[in-house]
Amino acid sequence: MGQQEKVATSLAGAVSEGISASLASVDAELERRYPGDPGTRQPVHTVYVPAEQFDADTIRTWGDQAIAMLDEHAPDAASFASVLGLSDDLAEPVYTRVRAKLEREPIEDLRIDFEDGYKGADEDQDAARTARLVAEAYKNGTAAPYMGIRMKCMEAPVRDRGIRTLDIFLSGLMEAGGLPDGLVLTLPKVTYPEQVTAMVRLLEAFEKAHGLEAGRLGFEIQIETSQSILGPNGTAAVATMIEAAEGRATGLHYGTFDYSACLGVSAAYQASDHPAADYAKAVMQVAAAGTGVRVSDGSTNVLPIGPTAKVHDAMRLHFGLTRRALARAYYQGWDMHPGHIPTRYAAVFAFYREGFEAAAKRLAAYANHASGDVMDEPATAKALAGYLLRGLDCGALDAGEVTRLTGLTLARLQGFAGPRRGDLTPQDR
Repeated sequence: MGQQEKVATSLAGAVSEGISASLASVDAELERRYPGDPGTRQPVHTVYVPAEQFDADTIRTWGDQAIAMLDEHAPDAASFASVLGLSDDLAEPVYTRVRAKLEREPIEDLRIDFEDGYKGADEDQDAARTARLVAEAYKNGTAAPYMGIRMKCMEAPVRDRGIRTLDIFLSGLMEAGGLPDGLVLTLPKVTYPEQVTAMVRLLEAFEKAHGLEAGRLGFEIQIETSQSILGPNGTAAVATMIEAAEGRATGLHYGTFDYSACLGVSAAYQASDHPAADYAKAVMQVAAAGTGVRVSDGSTNVLPIGPTAKVHDAMRLHFGLTRRALARAYYQGWDMHPGHIPTRYAAVFAFYREGFEAAAKRLAAYANHASGDVMDEPATAKALAGYLLRGLDCGALDAGEVTRLTGLTLARLQGFAGPRRGDLTPQDR
């Protein structure tokens, strides 16, 4: 060991202490505003089903209809891959996993819709009935991992109706034994931060009425108006909405068609890859970064129905839009028809499987301080670990193959994904 260098300093310890004291409020504000991703599973999609159509068999029915579509229009790996342009090495593993997913867990997140899609005659009865069915599904193991409702918005004409429906639904769940862990609520057509604050006050009142822990109920904010992106003073209104949620916001969901129509985009061009959509989602993404609030893409209204050629066109469109969203770090989107589910999972599984080996090897090299052709930093290691964990969550990857290629246990993989930048231990740097 060589001679150690003499270490000299010029500043008294009080200087560092003084700076830390001056930044204490900033440190606290950073922790409050930017806690980082919660580290929980994020569903790859949200399926919307009108409340009057929802029944105990809805999830299984959607899965069966999706399988039937495959059987008719893409009955094997080769035909499926040909339609979607999958490479030969991805064809079999993706197709096999898609079919297995449709059998095991066809829907990851289900939203029972009491807003635009709702056409029922008795909303009180539908709210009570769906609460009972959701509670039963969680009890008997047939529920999706995440389930809940989209209520009507906080605008004056429908506000009381939305509040009442939410009250009936949540009260029904409480009567049936309590709120399930996978409960998700969606507040649509938010225009002003004050509407978000009103939702917070509403949920606080419900928690107090039932003696629930403060903050037990969170909600998604649906971005469907231009005013939610750019406020009248020129600021990003969506950022103020996250703040107005007081820690209860769980997601920002882009509403493709309402938002496009709000800007005057003609019906033929209302799509999630329109430049107006890209701008809105980019603002949402930046506003949500680091806050723990996740961003979801919207949907396509082109359905895979009719003759096979038409179905194949719709499949390619949905697959392409989903892959495009994944590349832009929108890891969740809406699906509006059972026929969308196979291409949703195909796009997701292909996205994770085709990049799996490279990501695993890069993370292994980083973890072992090995040199290679890419020099990654802690933030990239975190992104690599997050990529692998999302692939595991949805079923695109298996724990065994991830462990084999990374050399990391699941706990250590989660350790790389979880810490905020600057919080990695010296061993993980």
